[in-house]
Order: sequence, then C-alpha cells, then structure tokens
Amino acid sequence: MTETTSTFAELGVPKSLVSVLDAAGKHEAFPIQQSTLPSTLAGRDVLGRGKTGSGKTLAFAIPLVARLAGAVSGGKRRPGRPLGLVLLPTRELATQVAAVIEPLAKAAGLTVTTVFGGVSQRPQETAFRNGVDIVVACPGRLDDLMKQRIVNLDAIEVTVLDEADHMADLGFLPVVTRIMNATPQSGQRLLFSATLDNGVDKLVKKFLNDPILHSVDESNSHVAAMTHHVYEAETPEAKTALVHALASGKGRRIMFMRTKHQAKKLAKQLTASGIPAVDLHGNLSQNARDRNLAAFSGGEVNVLVATDVAARGVHVDAIELVVHVDPPAEHKAYLHRSGRTARAGSEGDVVTLMLPSQRKDTEMLLRRAKIGVTPQRANVNSPFVAELVGEVAPTVRPVPGGPGSGNVEVNQGRGTSQGANARRKRDAAPARGGSARGGSGNGGGGGRGRAASSSSQGSSASRPARGQAGEGAAQGQRRGEGRPRRAGTSSPASPSRGGERGSRRASWSSGQ
Repeated sequence: MTETTSTFAELGVPKSLVSVLDAAGKHEAFPIQQSTLPSTLAGRDVLGRGKTGSGKTLAFAIPLVARLAGAVSGGKRRPGRPLGLVLLPTRELATQVAAVIEPLAKAAGLTVTTVFGGVSQRPQETAFRNGVDIVVACPGRLDDLMKQRIVNLDAIEVTVLDEADHMADLGFLPVVTRIMNATPQSGQRLLFSATLDNGVDKLVKKFLNDPILHSVDESNSHVAAMTHHVYEAETPEAKTALVHALASGKGRRIMFMRTKHQAKKLAKQLTASGIPAVDLHGNLSQNARDRNLAAFSGGEVNVLVATDVAARGVHVDAIELVVHVDPPAEHKAYLHRSGRTARAGSEGDVVTLMLPSQRKDTEMLLRRAKIGVTPQRANVNSPFVAELVGEVAPTVRPVPGGPGSGNVEVNQGRGTSQGANARRKRDAAPARGGSARGGSGNGGGGGRGRAASSSSQGSSASRPARGQAGEGAAQGQRRGEGRPRRAGTSSPASPSRGGERGSRRASWSSGQ
C-alpha cells in the first residue's frame, strides 16, 4: 500500500461517511484500514489480523455501513430481520463498537442496536419489533433471542466476527457456529482476530468464502510505541506503596488485578487515600459497569482498577499508563492488557510489579510475550518511579457521593427504602426505644431486633419478637450458661411452626 492512498476518500469510502470521519478528527487511515478497505468495500470476505489498538473497529465499521447503505441495501426495514451483524465477546466491547458505528449509520439512514446479557431483554425485543438494520451482539443473548423467535438472521447481508480468538477463549465457538449457520451463505463475512488458534481457523474455513488475508503485524506482537518496565518490590508492603505511587499521577491509568475481589478492594483503598478510582469486573451489573466506565472516560476519576474483563475492547483515549499489579497467567493476556495504552499511534508505558518470589514466572511470561526488559528494584523513592508518575494529581478527600468507589451516598436519618422489611424496621424504631445495641431493653438482639406487632397478640403473645429472645434467655447467654432451648420443641408457648422459627431466630440473635 502506497503512502498516497492514506486518506479515507482515496480508499473509496463514500463522501457521507468521510464527512463523519473528518468531523471526528479521523482524516487518515491506519495501516489495517488501508490494507482491508479496498477489499471489504468491494464485497470480498476478509480475514484481518492486527495487534490490539490497531484500528480494527473502523476497518469493519466503514464497509459494514457503506455496503448496507448502498450495494446490498435491503430495502424497507423489516421487524426482526436485521441486515448487518457484528458478533463480539463482551458487553463493554459491544457498547463501544456500537458507539463507533452509530454516527456512520446515522449518516447513511441506518439504525443500530446492541444485544447482550446482564440487562433486561425487553428493550432489545422492542428494537427488533420496530425494525433495526445493524445488530452489535454478544453470542449468548443473541442465541437466546433466536430461540425465542424474536430475531431471524435470514436477511443478514454482512457479518463481522470481532475478537474471534477471545470468543474462542471464552468457549463461545459452538454458539458462534450456530449463529453463523443461521445467516445466508451468500452474505459477506469479515473476521478480525489477533490469532488463528483455539478453533478460529475452523471458523475461517467453514464460513469465509475465498477470504483475503490482511495482516499488518505478527500475531501477539507488542506495540512499538509502548515502553515496558518491570519493578521488583522487596515486600508486599513496599509493593502496595508502589501501587499507590503509580496511581497518583494526573493522567489516566489502568491497574490490572487477577481477581474481582482484589480489584474492588484496591479501588476502594485508593479512593480512601485520596486517589479517586473505580473498578471494572464481572461482578458488577451492567449499569454499574457503564457508570464506572463513564466516570473514567469522562475524567471524573483517573484510575480504573480492572480484571481481564477490560483487557479486550475497552478503548478509552489517552491512557498513559497500564500497571500489572498482579502479573497475568499467560502472555496473551499480558499483551491484551498492555494494549489499553499506546493505541492508534499514541505512546504509553506499561509497568509490571512483582515480588522476589514471582521473578521466575514473570521473566518467563515476558519472554513468551517477546518483551525485552530488565527488571529494576524499586520503591516509592526511586527516581525513575517519580519520573514515570509525572505530575501528581491533587488529593481528593473522600466524601459521601464523591468520585470513586466507596464514596456511596449516605442517607442521613432514616432510610428511604420502601421495601416491606425496611418499613417495618422504621415503624418499629420508636417501640425499640433504648434497645439499641449496647443499651438496655428486652432481648439481647438490640438494634437487630424487631418489635412485636399489635396483630401478633393472643395465642402467640408469649412468642418473642425477632431479635428479642427474652430477658432471661439473653442474660443466660451473656453469663455463658449455654444457648437457650429451642422454643417449639417442648414449650407450650410456641405451638406453631412459625413460632418455632421466630424463637429460633431470636435465640440466634440473642447469642450475637
């Protein structure tokens, strides 16, 4: 490819789409776009292979929209029968790919929707019922909607498989195969993948018709504009101090952890220390993921603490530093994590932290990733650490409702939840009076207790309320005289099973 064919217009992109790209500041195509666009715009099946951050999304978004708006336009929009399909592995990637496609689609008069799990499917059903042109989907939820006959793929003209190797790693290939079998064989198919292992090559052979291979880099190669560092901390405490120092700079940075629990914990610790941070991992709801990503990409916080769920597809501009707080288990994960920085021609730094006990495994990991870097012993006072951190961001005192994880809004006074249990607790509060934890009153449950309601009098009046096992039982428990006998087994005061449950709960509460 010659240098004179570097603009989108020269590559044959329609004028309406070139205008959208120009408005977004995208004037010249990146190598993978230069390589693939002539083939994809001509309708050929293409296998595109490039390193992470190389610009693959636009490489398939442009021909997808251009062809659906022109050569293979499906005519009048039909409910439940989209024309274009993009399959990819994660919700975050689906959301971000759709955001790239939507401006192009709008200029061409096309509509776009996302389909993935973890959220209600009703909006997705509505989108299909109203008719949609392009679907950006994760395989699991799309397969469910196909089985429910909410969507039919028999009108698909262009299919894109993005991050096919990651879908293989996640075990999606059987579902992907089922979905691909539901699309017309005559349609155009584009597959983008960093590698062709784990069954991806079988997808290529089965579904791509005489594909043209375009590869702009070796598979699993690292980015030339990326600078790698390996810091060895003497103790876990010294490593923790290094993490806080590396997180303290003004620019955006991602800290990678191996587990969801550790990611959540570190984000809260950083926020509590005056460095607002949010977490991203599989335990979060979709709304929480979206909210945290928006806080990070919008500049509300500069630090994202993530598990490998963010190592693919999450693209936020100007991430200057990636820190492997926990080195990943294998070299492909290292490259994909690291690929969150130095994207699309920009520069970035990657730091791997290790303890002496991790030295051998880390060296092997870097060797497999073809990263040549000499480990350095480091602490928070090391000059090269300070140079890498750069200007330190101002400390942000944690306050309820402030930026970062752990700064949750706290209701002053009584809670506002309208749940039945919450209402009962609020109604019972005056009756408890001084029976708060540590105070006097009936029962050892204290603040955990529930006052007996007026409707419970009569035959069950002698039954202790939840958390109020009775003064004698509570005192006996405090004196170490053993747990009170379970009510309902021999006591006439608890004739019903409900009474037995209530007393059992009360006995448990009184022993706390």
